[in-house]
Amino acid sequence: MITGALRKRNLTLPRQVNHITVRSRKIRQPLTLAVVSDFHDGLWEDLLPHLQGSDAILLPGDLVDRHSGGYERGLRFLKEATRIAPVFYAIGNHEWKHPRHDEFWPQVQRTAATVLDDRYVEFGGILLGGLSSRKNAKEAAPFVADMAAEKDKFRLLMCHHPEYFARHVQHHDIDLTLAGHAHGGQVRLGRQGVYAPGQGLFPRLTSGFYHGGRLLVSRGATNATWAPRIGCGCEIIILHLEGDNGQGT
Repeated sequence: MITGALRKRNLTLPRQVNHITVRSRKIRQPLTLAVVSDFHDGLWEDLLPHLQGSDAILLPGDLVDRHSGGYERGLRFLKEATRIAPVFYAIGNHEWKHPRHDEFWPQVQRTAATVLDDRYVEFGGILLGGLSSRKNAKEAAPFVADMAAEKDKFRLLMCHHPEYFARHVQHHDIDLTLAGHAHGGQVRLGRQGVYAPGQGLFPRLTSGFYHGGRLLVSRGATNATWAPRIGCGCEIIILHLEGDNGQGT
């Protein structure tokens, strides 16, 4: 349901707050996780009420905006979010390619957020990992295999690029991967997006579940700076993890 609007650079865009439930016998206690992907140094005040009541806040990359060089709002949002719940932050392409990376990144590391840069931690009885955007088709991601080996726990991996799933995740036993980056295809014709970075024209992985429910792609919390959205509202995801009495994965 549409619960608010986002204003950025004189654009007003509908934002959906989508509640999604995932069940697994490996989830020992219910968790509510707010997923805010592709923030792109946007305006943050109207986001905060939607994060209240979350057990944790997940940021699957692109908190900042390398095109504009902005990071101040993203950094402020990060600090405000940590006052609401524990924050786990994975790395997107805008972080590593940002022209002021050496200036803003030390400030990120001084916040209370947990940065998951090619590593994983345990939280609330599940494993949370972050696959860095620096990975490419020729590089291995050893920590993903290590995370997958812990079969008795629910394993949730943040991987900013959905197109990385087939390269680095698909053949490992990861229960759920959260991605963004595609901005929902930016312009949507029905259910089909027109373009996504990393996937090109008419991309396949833009919004919702793929790969049998193992990959969940967010459309992103704000607009990209290089093109308008058409028929493709922004979103945050409220992810509810619940046990299923031994009937699920």
